[in-house]
Amino acid sequence: MRGKRGTRPPVVLRGYDRAQVDGLLEEIGRALNGGPPLTADDVRARRFDIVMRGYDPRAVDELVCECIRELQAAGPINDRAGRPRVHPDWLVSWIEDARFPTARMRTGYDVRDVDAFLDRVIAGLRGTAPPVTPADVRACVFRVIRFGPGYDVREVDAFLARLGDALERR
Repeated sequence: MRGKRGTRPPVVLRGYDRAQVDGLLEEIGRALNGGPPLTADDVRARRFDIVMRGYDPRAVDELVCECIRELQAAGPINDRAGRPRVHPDWLVSWIEDARFPTARMRTGYDVRDVDAFLDRVIAGLRGTAPPVTPADVRACVFRVIRFGPGYDVREVDAFLARLGDALERR
């Protein structure tokens, strides 16, 4: 694996051992191309010896940081930075506690449709029904009610967007 412009880091009088850096970059390249897995933490734990005529430490550090971002982006969703796992029991409680304002004098989603869908999500989380995927949440469609008992469309849509994100982090 090479730097941003297809070149290796510059060589300086005292820098990181070139063989060690090249070895790590090759491991990262293989991991990104379907080879043996390598985590961002594995890369962070690596240390290089300082030798005469080695790679510029600053340039290598920048390159390694870029590689760590690539590994995180390519990794499983739950391992990506800023995405903590969501426990299913907490998710069930959060869904059960959700309350939506009603849309009495304007259009809204049918209360029975929304409640039935959320019950299906809860059943999937508890293992009593097939699990609902984030794609299912994003693709769900509810009947629209005019001048009747319906949930506020914007509130339900915002909740479903957060629910889809939470299901991804499960």
